[in-house]
This record gives sequence, structure tokens and C-alpha cells, in this order.
Amino acid sequence: MPTKMRLQRHGKKGKPFYHIVIADGRAPRDGKFIEKIGTYDPIPNPAEINLKFDKALDWLQKGAQPTDTVRAILSYKGVLYKNHLLKGVKKGALTESEAEAKFQSWLKDKEAKIEAKRSGLAEMERAERKERLEAEAKIKEARAAELAKQRASEIEAQVKEVQEAAEETATEEPVAAVEEPVTKEAVEAAVEKAKAEEKVEVKTEEKAEAAAEEKSEEAEAKAEEKTEEKTEEVVEEKAEVKAEAEEEKKEEEKPEVKVEAKEKEEETKEEEKTEEEPKKEKE
Repeated sequence: MPTKMRLQRHGKKGKPFYHIVIADGRAPRDGKFIEKIGTYDPIPNPAEINLKFDKALDWLQKGAQPTDTVRAILSYKGVLYKNHLLKGVKKGALTESEAEAKFQSWLKDKEAKIEAKRSGLAEMERAERKERLEAEAKIKEARAAELAKQRASEIEAQVKEVQEAAEETATEEPVAAVEEPVTKEAVEAAVEKAKAEEKVEVKTEEKAEAAAEEKSEEAEAKAEEKTEEKTEEVVEEKAEVKAEAEEEKKEEEKPEVKVEAKEKEEETKEEEKTEEEPKKEKE
């Protein structure tokens, strides 16, 4: 089975990265390989391809069979076109210089297409950013307009309230002027009433103060009487306690006096006996 030009998968989950290798057709995909001739990263746009051009062309001329993805990569990089031109040189349809000139012109066109694609993608990104910014600006303007409308409506409501209050006050003031005309007699009567009310208030205040003073004096007299009664009771209690204590002392001293009298009597008796004994002996 011939050798194959295939991809070996590397990279993390969801972020693939491939090596372009020359391997035996019977070997597993990620197994042993003969030679590594490049890398392929499909995530960016356009995809990044690093290829050893001469090695890939050599293995292709030797008969290595590329897989579908590797064939697309070789076509993208111009390996297949160069191999086609070299076959024409071998057949004599072209010279080497003509084949090289054609290949170089193809390369320029290919590079121009790649650059155009990259610039188109960049312009697309810019246009998308512009559209997003414009949409955001429109949303902000709409929100600002809504807020302005709300504020304007609130201000109008406040102005209406103020105008209504002013109209009410304007209508109330002339009515009061018509109903109650001011005269000198009315003013004098009002002044006399105020003076009479002040006099009455002063009298009532004096009466209240006098009553309060009388109540305070009565309360003080009652308090003094109570304190005198309490002091008398305390003095009487102290006198009673003293009398009881003296009586108790007297009672305690009486038996001691009796004992002393008995002792004295016994002593006198003994002395008399002692005096009588020598007299008897003399007789």
C-alpha cells in the first residue's frame, strides 16, 4: 500500500490543530509517520497553513497519495499546479522558464486574492462594529427622548398645579374682602375685647398661683406634723427600751447581793466557832 499525505490531529477539545505528515497507509491516523512537512490551523479566517513546498512536491512526484483535505491544502498552496507544469516540461510542451513564469504569475494572483479576502473580512468587521455602534446610539437616543418626554410631562403637571393653586387663592381673597369690610369701630371693639381677655387671663393666673401656694403650705404643715409625731414616737420607744434594760440589770444584780450576804453570814459563824473553841479548852 503506498504512502499517504495525511493530517495528524493535535490541540485541545474544540481547538483542533493538525500536522501534515507522510505516513504509511496502514498506520493509524495519529500513529507513526515518516516525515512532517507542515502544519494546518483551521480556526482563524483565513486558515493558517505552513508547508514545506519542495518536500511536498517531491513526495507528490514520488507517488504519495494525499487525502482530500491535504489535496485541498496542496492546491491552495500551488503544489498541484507546480507539479502539473513540471509534467508539461517533461513532455516538452513548456520550457522551465515559461513554467516558472506561469507559476509566479499564479502565485501573485493567489496572494492578491488572499489579501483581498483579508481586507474584505476586516471591512466586514468594521461595518459590523459600525452597525452595532449605530444601533446602540439609536437605542440611547430613544431612551433619552422618552426620559425627556417624561420630564416634560412632570414639569407640565407641576405648572398646572401651581396655576390652579394661584387661581384658587385669587378667587378666595376678593370674597373675603367683600364679606368682612374693615371699619374703625370694628377695630376699636376688637382692641377692647383683647384687653378684657388679657385682664381675665391675668386674674385667672393670679388665682391659680394663690391656690397653688395655699396647697403647698398645707402640704408642708402636714409634713411637719407627721415628722413631729414620728419623733415623739421614737423618743417614747427609746425611753421604754431604756427602762426595760434597767429593770433587767436590777434583776440580774439581786441574786448576786443575796449570795454575798449568805457568804458573809457563813464567815461570821465560822469566826464565832473558832473563838469558842479555845475558850472551851481553857475551861
